[in-house]
Amino acid sequence: MAEKALKTSAFKWEGKDRRGAVVSGVINGQNPALIKAQLRKQGINPTKVRKQSSLSFGTGKKIKPMDIALFTRQMATMMKAGVPLLQSFDIIGEGFDNPNMRKLIDDVKQEVAAGNSFATSLRKKPEYFDELYCNLVESGEQAGALENLLDRIATYKEKTEALKAKIKKAMNYPIAVIVVAVIVSAILLIKVVPQFQDVFAGFGAELPAFTQMVINISEVLQEWWFIFLIVIFAIAFAFKEAMKRSQKLRDSVDRGVLKLPIVGDILYKSAVARFARTLSTTFAAGVPLVDALDSVAGATGNVVFKTATNKIKADVSTGMQLNFSMRTTGTFPAMAVQMTAIGEESGALDEMLGKVATFYEDEVDNMVDGLTSLMEPLIMSVLGVLVGGLIIAMYLPIFQLGAVV
Repeated sequence: MAEKALKTSAFKWEGKDRRGAVVSGVINGQNPALIKAQLRKQGINPTKVRKQSSLSFGTGKKIKPMDIALFTRQMATMMKAGVPLLQSFDIIGEGFDNPNMRKLIDDVKQEVAAGNSFATSLRKKPEYFDELYCNLVESGEQAGALENLLDRIATYKEKTEALKAKIKKAMNYPIAVIVVAVIVSAILLIKVVPQFQDVFAGFGAELPAFTQMVINISEVLQEWWFIFLIVIFAIAFAFKEAMKRSQKLRDSVDRGVLKLPIVGDILYKSAVARFARTLSTTFAAGVPLVDALDSVAGATGNVVFKTATNKIKADVSTGMQLNFSMRTTGTFPAMAVQMTAIGEESGALDEMLGKVATFYEDEVDNMVDGLTSLMEPLIMSVLGVLVGGLIIAMYLPIFQLGAVV
């Protein structure tokens, strides 16, 4: 009953302030009567107070990792300012436009209000707060330094998500342009080429081989385009499902992408950055190195680094130095190993790992910008060859006919 009494909802209100101006807003509370009393204390005469519908009818946005990062940053700021934990939830929740995010924050608040620890409350939402996040919050609660740990987690989440955004930027741009090029080419082959084909039929002369090849492709696409589309979607769906079900396939893809030219180097350096950033954050939070490596293994995002991290954990647990174990895996760059060695010798491992992470994050940023600049002329060339080739194939017979005349 006590837990139910603490349940709050979002209420939309309208009223007039002391000057008689009409004002409105949304506020969290337990019931309309308490909301009205709270508004009157603020000098507002409420005219309407109604509970906001929990049905979003598709308007609610999906909760993104950056929303969690922003929530963490705001929690750290509130707690450093001395705002009580439960009140912090209310203030932060009202600041989000996304109703799903407001509901998530309210759910966590209700768990804390019922007597659970912050970390335990977060663990009930594993789809948004992973094991690493919850472990760090728990460490902060036990050490009495929750605001500092939240600040570190926020920095970690922000850096990690920024790195992911850079990788997506490197991948999405060329893929999007190539897809558009394929779609444009397909439209030309299915809709435009047949028009030229009717014109060529009246020439009564043999068509150039290149033109005939394009016409043959056009005829096949006109007849079977729907089948081709179904096959493409079926292959994409089958690959996606296979990736979900087969660990062996996922591991093979992880190893394969690191061998790709240019893109592989970007993914490699981003994995090094995630390794260093995660280990720096967990170690600085007071988590023992062996336990910290458990969290790092799952955060690197690639099976090659996960395998290497598990080996490092086994080595470190037997007394081997971290930098020596990193070197024996043959996975990490020399600079990362040397900086780790300096950090171990100076007693500032978390600081040195943070510098390693920053260095490789900057490297990824520069490489993504360079890749984008490199891809632009390359993509234009591909578009020129595809579309220009089709145009030339269609006009080649006309040019030949003109030469004969």
